[in-house]
Amino acid sequence: MPVDAPAKNTLQIQSEMRKRWLFILPCVFVTYSLAYLDRTNYGFGAAAGLAATLHISNARSALLGALFFLGYFLFQVPGAAYAQRKGPTRLIFFALVSWGILAALTGVLWNFWLLALDRLLLGVAESFILPAMLILLTHWFTRAERSRTNTLLFLGNPVTVLWMSAVTGYLIEAVGWQKAFIYEGVPSILWAFIWLLLVHDGPQHTPWMGQPARDYLSHRLEDEQQVLPSATDFKSALRNPSVLWLCIQYFLWSVGVYGFVLWLPTVIKQGSSRSIQITGLLSAAPYLLAILLMLTVAHFSDRTLQRKHFVWPCLMLSGAALLGSYFTIAHSFWTAYGCLILAGGAMYAPYGTFFAIIPEMLPSNVAGEVMASINSCGALGGFFGAWLVGLLAARTGNSRSGFLLMAISLLLAGLIILTLKETPRKKELSS
Repeated sequence: MPVDAPAKNTLQIQSEMRKRWLFILPCVFVTYSLAYLDRTNYGFGAAAGLAATLHISNARSALLGALFFLGYFLFQVPGAAYAQRKGPTRLIFFALVSWGILAALTGVLWNFWLLALDRLLLGVAESFILPAMLILLTHWFTRAERSRTNTLLFLGNPVTVLWMSAVTGYLIEAVGWQKAFIYEGVPSILWAFIWLLLVHDGPQHTPWMGQPARDYLSHRLEDEQQVLPSATDFKSALRNPSVLWLCIQYFLWSVGVYGFVLWLPTVIKQGSSRSIQITGLLSAAPYLLAILLMLTVAHFSDRTLQRKHFVWPCLMLSGAALLGSYFTIAHSFWTAYGCLILAGGAMYAPYGTFFAIIPEMLPSNVAGEVMASINSCGALGGFFGAWLVGLLAARTGNSRSGFLLMAISLLLAGLIILTLKETPRKKELSS
């Protein structure tokens, strides 16, 4: 029996809507993976003897790890504003080339202050990436897809650390930490040109999507905007109390995450007294659990269209697990390590769901800049987390005080999300 024209159009639209997952998301994933690689491989350089090679103190080494986040903080909001007005794809191209060069220079520079400037500028270059990516995804995917698409973006984080943890240790053993930084910086420069060729700011000029599918997607996204509370500009959005609380919450969350990411290899190497290769393999386990939990949380969050109820339990669990490490690391490395696996998996699990909250709370004209502001606070949290965890370890000679700091930060972050008031949508207000 022949299919009538409307049915054919519907099937064609559905087919082209599915292509978004095949064209856009792999490119987004690879790009964020490269960003995270060049951001976090510093922890392996530190574990492999960066401080000894450069003849700097452990406190200065901790500062180098943290300076990235200070640079990352500075240009988040201007980058988001540019991406909102001019489009995110060219901004991301520029960022890829810039951070690839700066990441490679980490393995070339020997002067402490030049290296400090390089790490600061690396943070500036990467500060554009997450707000621009999140804005790009709001141009391509609807509310019912947002937790999963955000999660596939953020999966670039644990997946990268997973393979980086396994590979970088062997690479450092083979060529030294300096050449490892150079080899891991070059792919970002090459990928920048592939990115510019494959990705468009929105569906309007995309060759693989026909006009009916473009119109359908545009209408869906416009309809979603109609039910959101209005915000005339960025300043008015900042007066929303929930935005302030989300900024504080993400600061605390990032203290835990980046303290964990940057200093986990050092903690494992000291606690297990293993080679840098085995340290890399042991460091990979928390991120394997993170991948599984991120996909699970995103699936159920989109299925129920609930957000905060999937965020706060994960953060509380992560904080409790870090407390477990705090109490057991002096007595049993393997018990503490098991707690670290659970903590790492749980602290990553709700990332995609968390960043689905903002576009459902504020209209698109301000959502990008608000997400950048929240992520800027996360950058400050990353700065203090990376610096203080490293500094506490240098001052006390062990990692226990750093674990306590991360645990308290994650518990408070979970508590803030638990008590956060959900923003009513216009249809709910009128009912």
